Amino acid sequence: DGWLFQLGALDFAGGTVVHISSGVAALATAIILGPRLGFGKEEMRPHNTPFVLLGAGMLWFGWFGFNAGSALGINATAVSAFVVTNIAASTSLVTWSVTARIFGEKPNLVGASTGAVAGLVAITPASGFVGPMPAIIIGFGAGVFCYLAIYLINKMNIDDAMAVFGVHGVGGTWGAIAT
Repeated sequence: DGWLFQLGALDFAGGTVVHISSGVAALATAIILGPRLGFGKEEMRPHNTPFVLLGAGMLWFGWFGFNAGSALGINATAVSAFVVTNIAASTSLVTWSVTARIFGEKPNLVGASTGAVAGLVAITPASGFVGPMPAIIIGFGAGVFCYLAIYLINKMNIDDAMAVFGVHGVGGTWGAIAT
């Protein structure tokens, strides 16, 4: 009965409100707090790539329960949500890596992990409503749009250390629009 639903908006697993809200809040917080000491002068890469991969893998696995579980039963919608969740994340991972290469960056495991999470975020609102081909389109858009958002945020000298706005804010917005 919400006003967005009455306007025709669909959101299967709650991705619109969760991801867009957290992304915008992260951007506002990053702007208010300002950059970390040394931001833009020192390289600030993650210190433990295996832990980043472990965390991304746990998120990916958990996301199956989140999206498929939103069907509230063991049924065809749950199976479809499970499958398209994996497709979008995989597509976004590859697209992110290719986009990074186009922008002159050497593709890396941290970026690939971020791309996968971007795909998970973007497919969440659509996961119970779309099939495999739309999931590929959503994953592709997430890989490109989220990478570009993070690239632009960094160019604007805004220190969003975990890329929350780029992944969740932009990914959630893209997912809501694509749904």
